[in-house]
Amino acid sequence: MITIKTITKSMLSLLCMLILSTPEVYSQTYTLNNQASKLTVSGTSSLHDWDIDAEQQKGQIGLDVTTDLKIEKLTFEVTAESLKSGKGSMDKNTYKALKTNKHKSITFQLTEVNTITTSGTNTYKVEVTGNLSIAGATKKQKMNFDLSTSSDKVTLKGEKAFKMTDFGIDPPKALLGTITTGDEVTIKFNTILTK
Repeated sequence: MITIKTITKSMLSLLCMLILSTPEVYSQTYTLNNQASKLTVSGTSSLHDWDIDAEQQKGQIGLDVTTDLKIEKLTFEVTAESLKSGKGSMDKNTYKALKTNKHKSITFQLTEVNTITTSGTNTYKVEVTGNLSIAGATKKQKMNFDLSTSSDKVTLKGEKAFKMTDFGIDPPKALLGTITTGDEVTIKFNTILTK
């Protein structure tokens, strides 16, 4: 004779089996570590080449490693007036060109993951597309970088070149226009994100 106790016991056993056989969820969010990360903007001028470092940046990456690596989200933000060259006059010209009185941040927001290729143990070559916003203008941009993972850290390393004029930015000038800045700049980043 089947009793309620037997049915309950069978149902509990079945429930335990289902829970144990369900794959674990491996979706993890990592947050940018500002102290450990480095971002440099490099360019040229009629006088000399120049570099500006970002002192304040933040962002997140969401990864799913259930089977293959999947990037679920990627956001990145630099405080525009945290870009420092070590030269006050150059920084002022940079902030003017970036219109920092109205546009406080430079941001990148992932819209599509194009390719992820394994390049070694826990290392990948990645190409994504996202919206890059600078000085109030937003453009769709492809971004390539190397990604490496460990149990508690993700590292993104790469560079991206673009023209300032593509974002409506007039390349900065100094000394009554006698020193002019080249239109193309390159952003180099070594971004560390942790749990």
